[in-house]
Amino acid sequence: MSTAAVTSKGQITIPLEVRKKLGIKPGDRVRFIEGEKGEYVLKPKTGSIKDLEGCVRWTGKPVTIEEMNETIAKGWAGLLTFED
Repeated sequence: MSTAAVTSKGQITIPLEVRKKLGIKPGDRVRFIEGEKGEYVLKPKTGSIKDLEGCVRWTGKPVTIEEMNETIAKGWAGLLTFED
């Protein structure tokens, strides 16, 4: 079992064997997840598309996939030019 001391600033150094097993590298972020009995689990925080949820607000009306595809096609049509 690995242990770590807490500094006066509340910091700890994650032991090397734990970092290796979790695949944690310098600069990575970790999550502390509280269990049902008050214990905490340390997990590496991985990027997810869900992390972007709420970062852009859409105030327009909902559009269908077909409308999106049509708009994309129009955009591409404006970018493509054919020279003789």
